[in-house]
Amino acid sequence: MDILQHLSAVLSLEVMWFIALGTLGGLVIGALPGLTATMGVALLIPLTFGMAPVAGLNMLIGIYIGGIYGGCISAILLRTPGTPSSAATVLDGYPLAQKGEAGKALGMATIASFVGGLFAAIVLATLAPQLASIALKFGAPEYFALALFGLTIIASLSGDLLKGAIAGLLGVLISTVGADPISGVSRYTFGLPGFAAGLSFTPALIGLFALSEVFVQLEKIVGDKIVTLKVSGRWPNRAEMRESVPALLRGSLIGTVIGIVPGVGSGTASWIAYNEARRASKTPEKFGTGHVPGVAATESANNAVCAAALIPLLALGIPGDVVTAVLMGGLMIQGLAPGPMLFESRPDIIVGIFGGTFLATVFMFIFGMLGIGLFSRILLIPKRLLTMSIVTFCFIGAFSINLNPVDLYTMVAFGVLGYVMQKFGFSQAALCIAMILGPMAEANLRRGLLQTRDNVLEFVSGPITITFLVLTVLSLLWPLLRDLKARRRMAEQPN
Repeated sequence: MDILQHLSAVLSLEVMWFIALGTLGGLVIGALPGLTATMGVALLIPLTFGMAPVAGLNMLIGIYIGGIYGGCISAILLRTPGTPSSAATVLDGYPLAQKGEAGKALGMATIASFVGGLFAAIVLATLAPQLASIALKFGAPEYFALALFGLTIIASLSGDLLKGAIAGLLGVLISTVGADPISGVSRYTFGLPGFAAGLSFTPALIGLFALSEVFVQLEKIVGDKIVTLKVSGRWPNRAEMRESVPALLRGSLIGTVIGIVPGVGSGTASWIAYNEARRASKTPEKFGTGHVPGVAATESANNAVCAAALIPLLALGIPGDVVTAVLMGGLMIQGLAPGPMLFESRPDIIVGIFGGTFLATVFMFIFGMLGIGLFSRILLIPKRLLTMSIVTFCFIGAFSINLNPVDLYTMVAFGVLGYVMQKFGFSQAALCIAMILGPMAEANLRRGLLQTRDNVLEFVSGPITITFLVLTVLSLLWPLLRDLKARRRMAEQPN
């Protein structure tokens, strides 16, 4: 009876209005390159001070869920990831848009986001305390092994293993710019104070995927000729939906598991889900060419992280990712201390957050589906005008994050780098993955070796660490075994 009473508070018109408003606002913020869900939550936390706790917290959760989903809109239509978590969606979403199937890509992204978010919300409501306890077992060795496993995705994403390895190593090298994570000593800054904190990731991401595409499009614009794409298709067909179901379920599960582990984030989840969908597919060569299951895998994973990241926050008081770290401030403003005692002292808040997460996911689906036609019309804008608009958004987005001019130089440099990589067939995705996971691998390797006094055997002795290391070896061997199997099959075929 108490649960129904607490749920009735969430279903009041006032609370539902705030959840819908937050979700719609988050969608807009996520769709604009450079404006992240973290920024949206941080900016609106002060507004929740005078609100009822359930209404205020659920509005922030709505911004979080809407913001993560919104990143796919610009990723699909403009090859500009609205948020870092939507970078993997570019690989198949943008080629679909180039084929005139932007509506289909957006429809699949919305469905996948809804399925992933709903799956994680159910897990949040039923298994939060039990699953959160698993996250406590993750120490430096486990995080290092997880990051190492993530880095092996590079081998599967790159058609040319050598070029993929070069791009990955370059990404790891770039990620070392700035202060040493253990000693604090500056590395590769060339005496420039703007690089002391390292290269800002979001401006680098905008340059790598968005500005580089601008350079490519500028080559295609000749004279005064205006070229627009024909937009058709709003829904994936039955065959595509059937083919996408395994990717949806796998992405939802991967995103939920990754979300429970504090500090990993939706970007890592989407790349791992994409790689696993490609690895398990009977037609892996279609991935990266505009394949609907590729969009399903990434979007189901990064949206599943949203609800799952609330599990360690609520049950243990440990933020699951950057956004929930900011969201923790919203809880504290309301005089609430996240952790096991919150379940006993304020069950109304816990039930309210569970219900609000479901509602925010439903509102995200409704707004996303209603907006597909409007979003798709962006591609009908003349190429020249669209290209100049993208450049403007790139500069505004890159500068607005830290208000640091160095971020503009970073974006332009990565734009040139991304353009060169496209020209010579190097994987931008491999570079992006290495920049995300490189710092995690380095910091936890060194921290773990310090804790074990450089005893490598002790460092890798944990069961979770061993599991991830075995998966890493299998992940590296899989492309080689697949190629060997393909060669044998070709050799056995009669001439």
